[in-house]
Amino acid sequence: MPRPFIAGNWKMHKTVSEALEFVGTLARRFPLPQERDIAIAAPYTALHSLGQALRGTTIGLAAQNVHWEEKGAFTGEVSARMLCEAGCRYVIAGHSERRRLFGEKNRDINLKVRAALAAGLKPILCVGETLEERGAEETFRVVRRQLKEGLNNLTPDDIRRVIVAYEPVWAIGTGKTAAPAQAQEVHRFIRQLLAGLGGEDIAAATPIIYGGSVTPGNIKDLMAETDIDGVLVGGASLDVESFSKIIQF
Repeated sequence: MPRPFIAGNWKMHKTVSEALEFVGTLARRFPLPQERDIAIAAPYTALHSLGQALRGTTIGLAAQNVHWEEKGAFTGEVSARMLCEAGCRYVIAGHSERRRLFGEKNRDINLKVRAALAAGLKPILCVGETLEERGAEETFRVVRRQLKEGLNNLTPDDIRRVIVAYEPVWAIGTGKTAAPAQAQEVHRFIRQLLAGLGGEDIAAATPIIYGGSVTPGNIKDLMAETDIDGVLVGGASLDVESFSKIIQF
C-alpha cells in the first residue's frame, strides 16, 4: 500500500517572500508526520528559494507545469532539468486548468510525463471529468482515455514512478466535493486500469490521490477509503493552519 501523499497546489498565489514565510511557519509551528509524504507545488518564481529553504526537511517541492523539450526557443516555458536544479522532486502534468484554459491535449501531457521521468522527477498525472461528462455517464470513458494516453509509451517501471491524481473538474474551486464513495469508485477504476497497463504489483504500489475542494473537514472521510492514497489540495493549502490540519489528518 502506498504511503499517504499530500500535496498543496498554490496555483498563481504567493510571492517569494510569502512562500518562504509559509514554509518557515509550517516547519516551525506544526509537527510534520513522518509516515506520509508532503509536497508543495509553488509558482515558478518561488521554486529556487523554496528549494533551498526546504533542503533537509521532509517537505518535497513540486512544479505546477513543465515543457517536454530539454531546451530551445520556447519563450515562457521551463524544462524538467531546470526544475530539478531548482530543487523539485515532483511536477504536475495535465491539471484540468491547463487542459481547459491552455488547451493542453493528452498527447502534450504524455510528452510532459515522459520528460519529467527522463529528468528524474515524479510526475503527478491529473485526470478527471467535467460536470457535463459526469451527467452523461461518461466519467469512466473520459478517465480511461486520459490515463491511457497520458501513460502512452511508458514501461511498467516508468508507471511505478507516476502519481495519479483524480480531480473531477466540477469539484475544483467550486466548494463541491465528490462524496468519498464517488471518489473511491473512480480511484478503484484507475487502479484496475493501472493493473492492466503495468501489472497488479505496480497498480497496488502507485499512489492515486484525490483533488477537488479538499478541506480539513473532509480529509478524514476521503482518506478512509481503500483506494484513496492522498490528496491534491488547492485553496485550503494557501493557509498554513488549514494545510497543517490536512497534513495531520
